[in-house]
Amino acid sequence: MAAPKPASVAEGELEIQGVSPYTQALAKRVIRKIDTRVLLIMFVTYNLNFMDKTILSSAAVFGLTDDNHLKGTQYSWVSSIFYFGYLAFEYPTTILIQRLPIGKYLSGVTLLWGAVVACTAACTSFGGLATCRFLLGVAEATISPAFVYVTSTWYTRDEIPARTGVWFAGNSCGGFIASLLAYGIGQIKGPLHPWQWMFIIFGVVTSIWSVVIFFFLPDTINQAGFLTEEEKQYAEDRVVTGGTGRTDPVNSQWKIDQVYECLLDPKTYFFAAMSVLTQIPNGGTQGFQNLALKSFGFSSLESTLVVLPASVIAMTTILGTGWLASKYRNITTFLIIAVVIPPVVGSAIIFSVKTKGVRLFAYYLMQTGPGAIPLALGLVSSNYKGVTKKMTVTAILFLTYCAGNIAGPQTFKSSEAKRGYPTAFKVILICYGLVMVVAMTFRVYLTLVNLSRDREEGAATIEAPAIPGKTDLTAEDYEDITDLRTPGFRYRM
Repeated sequence: MAAPKPASVAEGELEIQGVSPYTQALAKRVIRKIDTRVLLIMFVTYNLNFMDKTILSSAAVFGLTDDNHLKGTQYSWVSSIFYFGYLAFEYPTTILIQRLPIGKYLSGVTLLWGAVVACTAACTSFGGLATCRFLLGVAEATISPAFVYVTSTWYTRDEIPARTGVWFAGNSCGGFIASLLAYGIGQIKGPLHPWQWMFIIFGVVTSIWSVVIFFFLPDTINQAGFLTEEEKQYAEDRVVTGGTGRTDPVNSQWKIDQVYECLLDPKTYFFAAMSVLTQIPNGGTQGFQNLALKSFGFSSLESTLVVLPASVIAMTTILGTGWLASKYRNITTFLIIAVVIPPVVGSAIIFSVKTKGVRLFAYYLMQTGPGAIPLALGLVSSNYKGVTKKMTVTAILFLTYCAGNIAGPQTFKSSEAKRGYPTAFKVILICYGLVMVVAMTFRVYLTLVNLSRDREEGAATIEAPAIPGKTDLTAEDYEDITDLRTPGFRYRM
């Protein structure tokens, strides 16, 4: 039996399109199965990814700096060097993501990163810590671009922002869990120091999770054992008509012309600018959040607890804005502006007010800022067609992501610790202010491009919905063509 063709509209909109009850049930069943398998695995993995990356901040207040004899700016460099490893492997891994079975590849890098985290407990010097952090950056460089690839493989343009928000919220959820665990582990007495137990426990859990990824994350839709043959065909067709094209071994071949097109596309540089400007604040606050809270007047144990509401605020922001971006197609740039306004206010308060409670409130205001990058990732997935082009812009986005995270910790000067790092928070204010300018300029640019395409092609071609069972797909629909070469393609804003 031939599978009905999917709509390019969201699941909840199927009823208004005159679609048969059978097709509606099929659509809901397919989406539910994909969410409970693929999306759940990405969410848990991103939890572990963030926990392992940022546990350094908690470890720093539980003896890591003293036991490793860190002096001056060495801790800043231990935090930053993770992103040198990330930077070195980012572009090679985007090529490997296209060429290797994605589930098996993700499993392998997850096992490697878990082992590196566990080995960090054996470090006794700056050199050892720096080496482990660099290798951890290499291992984790695959995760985010791979998830962008997987999200585009399984979901439509309307679904991508919300699903990106869900797996990216693993960052904040992971931060919440890590803070709770750090508080408990911080009270362990011997034979190892608490910071060593943190790395051992988190590393072992991550390594075990890699086995789950190996057996339960399919490499392609056709290899998804949790879907029937009819459901597989439907899942493939829905991302062709309502997504950004099918991902398969043929379409995933590296195409140099798509690389050039990506480098010449102005959209790429708007995304790069937003990435670096949001990650300079992120890089500093991730590595120094506990130290910054201590500088406000909190103890080591207190700093692991007062950071908990920050994780809840960030997770709520990411999930809420992702849902809104999926429900309303063209508000994403407005949402990016909205989430960076509170951090502008918060950073201004921190470097201008000395009261402990007010500073903590301002610190919480800053926690909406992490919601900007998943919104940008959702726009990347929705606005780029062509597998190589999409992976190239993803690599560029995460290269600039690394640059921002390398620079961020350097704004936290150890000489300013007693004063609450005023330079760092001034930099954060400036960066988020510039994000608002870039986002609004980007919106104007995309509006002009869409109007230009309307004049050339006619407004009637704009995203005509593909009704299940009524739209016939041809061989051309399955080809790997870019957004610039796709008639009727209009950019989301």
